[in-house]
Amino acid sequence: MENISPFHLAIPVNNLEVAKEFYEKTLGLIPGRASDHWADYNFFGHQLVLHEDVDFKGHKHFNNVDGKSVPVPHFGIVLPWDDFQNFSEHLISQNIDFEIAPYLRFEGKPGEQMTLFFYDPFGNALEFKCFKNTDQLFAT
Repeated sequence: MENISPFHLAIPVNNLEVAKEFYEKTLGLIPGRASDHWADYNFFGHQLVLHEDVDFKGHKHFNNVDGKSVPVPHFGIVLPWDDFQNFSEHLISQNIDFEIAPYLRFEGKPGEQMTLFFYDPFGNALEFKCFKNTDQLFAT
């Protein structure tokens, strides 16, 4: 796989202190710069910024993918296989309420992957996934 530049993603949260607790303590992300209205995090080598919007209310919408109702929009990261296994075990130990619990998607097809979905406390949907073969990331 080619060398990938880090992405930057900014998302809304309606309570920055609750958000910081969730992203730092529950997910284990390392904090970076912050102010009274935003905080950034090392999201597996990428920059995730939480911006406080006290009026933000998440909206839930779903599309069917491989027989599951997948939250849209969502964001996340493709992890190495072992890292995904360790992270999903960490999430289970943190009592994450999964929208879609860890499972094998597209079994026996191009792009076979493990995936899981959950919401942060503000209605932002996150997906974490892994491929046995990352060369199949864009397989058709």
